[in-house]
Amino acid sequence: MNILITGCAGFIGSSFALKLLNSENKHNIVGIDNLNNFYSRKLKNKRLLRLKNYKNFKFYKIDLLERKKLDTLFKKRKFEIIFNFAAQAGVRYVSSHPEKFIESNFYGFHNLLEVSKKYPILKFFYASSSSVYGDKNNFPVSEEVKLYPKNIYGLSKKMNEEYVNLNYREKTKYIGLRFFTVFGQWGRPDMLILKFLDHAKKNKTFFVNNSGNHWRDFTYIDDVVEILEKLMNKKFKKFEIYNICSNRPIHIKELLKYLMKKTNFEKIKNKKHNKIEAFKTHGQNKKILKKINFNKFSDFYNSVDKTIGWYDQYNYLI
Repeated sequence: MNILITGCAGFIGSSFALKLLNSENKHNIVGIDNLNNFYSRKLKNKRLLRLKNYKNFKFYKIDLLERKKLDTLFKKRKFEIIFNFAAQAGVRYVSSHPEKFIESNFYGFHNLLEVSKKYPILKFFYASSSSVYGDKNNFPVSEEVKLYPKNIYGLSKKMNEEYVNLNYREKTKYIGLRFFTVFGQWGRPDMLILKFLDHAKKNKTFFVNNSGNHWRDFTYIDDVVEILEKLMNKKFKKFEIYNICSNRPIHIKELLKYLMKKTNFEKIKNKKHNKIEAFKTHGQNKKILKKINFNKFSDFYNSVDKTIGWYDQYNYLI
């Protein structure tokens, strides 16, 4: 199987590529990434180095905005399945750099979709986000509820889902993946757990919004990549959307207490609530569990401990 993974130096993309490269099925994996400096390039390059150890992995430094390069790559490699994880991430980055989300998440996605339509792609998986839901009052949220994103990032993901339904290739199956707060080893240093650990190591005051009075449906990376691998081999209708979540919201204040205990670090300062962020995320996962027969999610705090162990070894990358 010839598989394209965009954003292959990112957290989910690199973790999933490694999962496939270690599977019994010898897939040919091509990864592309623009290796931007949104966060540590050292971390991205280290993730990439792990993948380059495999003979059946090939990397190309390509931005989704570079349409001619994409077209040349598709002509050369004859892909059957696409996993699109390339996007500008970071909800708090929205206020200072909205143009990055428009460029990457709108135009970049458009280019990839348009180029892929010229070729016999069987399945096109693309990353969406829990941010499409915005604030809700009834939980857990299912894939069928109306979407009211609170920021450009969430809006860009909602637009991607709608754009696929308007502009598609007839014989390709399109599967949207609404990820809920993925965490774990090799994760993004701008997200809460690794960010807290880094502040603790450097003895820098850690600022927390609304005294940590938020809930997040944390989903461990090992569970995510196992779900994706199982999902890849399933049959689909024309368009499908799945929540990728543990259905296990964690109170941020309680998580911070745990991290403070593990690190003996207590320099935390409160900030007012950021209006562009949802108060709570909690996804219903009945649809995905039924599709792939998966129900063994990792213990949350054991997974946090593994993440801490990884940081202790690799903090120099952040």
